[in-house]
Amino acid sequence: MTKIKTLADLLKIKEEVQSKTKLREKSDHPEQLVQVKVGMATCGIASGAKETMKYFIDELEQQAIDALVTQTGCMGYCYAEPTVEVILAGKDPVVFGFVNKEKAEEIIDVYIKRGELVDGVIPLSFRTIDD
Repeated sequence: MTKIKTLADLLKIKEEVQSKTKLREKSDHPEQLVQVKVGMATCGIASGAKETMKYFIDELEQQAIDALVTQTGCMGYCYAEPTVEVILAGKDPVVFGFVNKEKAEEIIDVYIKRGELVDGVIPLSFRTIDD
C-alpha cells in the first residue's frame, strides 16, 4: 500500500476508489448500458486481451460513453483472440474477433456510437432448438 504524503496523493486515491465504485454501481442495471465483455481466458490474454480491455475502459470513459466493461472467460473462439462481445441496449450481442487497439477504436466509433456493423464479426454457426 502506498503512503499518503500529500493532499494530491489522497485525492488521487479518492478518484480511483470512486471510479471503481461507479463501475460496480452501473452493473446493477447492465441492460440499460453498452456492455463490452472481453474474453480473458489464457488464449485471450496471450493474444493481447489485457491491452484491449484497458483501451476500452480508458476510451469509453474519455468519450463519456455510459458503458460497462467486464472480462469474461473463454468464448470458444481461440483462433480469433482477442475476442470482444458488445451488447447495445435492446439489441442482440455481437462478438468481434482479432480486436486490437485499432479494431477497438473502430468498434467504438462505428458500432457503439452509430450502431453500424464493422468488419470482424464472428458469425453464429449454430441454431437453437427453437429456431
